[in-house]
Amino acid sequence: MPKVKTHSRAKKTFKVTGSGQIKRYKAFKSHLLTKKATKRKRSLRGSTLVSDANLNLVKRLLCLR
Repeated sequence: MPKVKTHSRAKKTFKVTGSGQIKRYKAFKSHLLTKKATKRKRSLRGSTLVSDANLNLVKRLLCLR
């Protein structure tokens, strides 16, 4: 059976924390920023954790199972 390969985009996008949670950055911060409020852009700046609904999918992309 061949080796299981990690999804190339996923390994650049997600980071695994020390406690095993998966960290991601927020979307909608790349362009068309003039129409977005300053408060909204400020909240998009930080990182957050992957939600429980998407956790199994991201783990499968990263070959963590």
